[in-house]
Amino acid sequence: MDKKEKCRGSNIEKFGEPKRLGGSPIVYYLSGKEHTEWVLFLHAAFADHNMFRTQVEYFKDKYNIFTIDIVGHGQSTDTKKGDGVDKMSEWISDILRAEKIEKIHIVGVSLGAVLAQDFANRYPNAVKSLACFGGYDINNFDEKMQKENGAKQMVMMLKAVFSIKWFAEENKKILAYMPKAQEAFYEMNIRFPKRSFLYLASLSSMVNKHRTIKRNYPLLIGCGEHDIPMEFLAVKKWKENEPDCEVVIFENAGHCVNMDVPEEFNRVMERFWGKETLVR
Repeated sequence: MDKKEKCRGSNIEKFGEPKRLGGSPIVYYLSGKEHTEWVLFLHAAFADHNMFRTQVEYFKDKYNIFTIDIVGHGQSTDTKKGDGVDKMSEWISDILRAEKIEKIHIVGVSLGAVLAQDFANRYPNAVKSLACFGGYDINNFDEKMQKENGAKQMVMMLKAVFSIKWFAEENKKILAYMPKAQEAFYEMNIRFPKRSFLYLASLSSMVNKHRTIKRNYPLLIGCGEHDIPMEFLAVKKWKENEPDCEVVIFENAGHCVNMDVPEEFNRVMERFWGKETLVR
């Protein structure tokens, strides 16, 4: 067995066999179905489901883990005209229905945090708990912050146009803080196809579209202490809008907190879900 086959076998053992949602480009992975509760992890832009390798390894003996490659990322690249991130919530709902999953804990990081909220806006009764890191309140996103965020994204896209390697090299310093996490993110980012920027264009259609209603599930938000200043402001404003939510700032972490400090991240999630179970 060569190195590539061993790697593939290891991935299947951790994440489960890749499955494709019919009529869509989406490839997803289920660690198993033997446990009572389900957890969905949604990754950052320019990464893929491998971003949650450490979480799957840690939680798969306690929860059924559902990971996914967002459209245009990882294996979810067999697209057709009109596909975009604005369809992710519908595709996720279709997967839950196909797999007979009624309720699920959702964890999103960066882009994943935006998609997690969009799903919660559209399918609140399917949400058991919601945890968002490195994101912002998509229902109350300040216009000034929105423009600033858009400008930063445009700069990064221009770098990718010239060289995806240059883009990945610069991006890893923004998306992760610890050297090991930076290199792991780079290895995912370097495989991101340039044409997949097209599928991110519909992201703005999710922002300030819904009004936040009283949640019937717990909400956890946060970021790393080394994330950009705008992220701290976003977390602060979100807490002001939803004072009942829980906030956590991870030490020694940047944007992708689950990669920078996986052990602490796992402990925080385990405690959060444990509390949810107690108050159910």
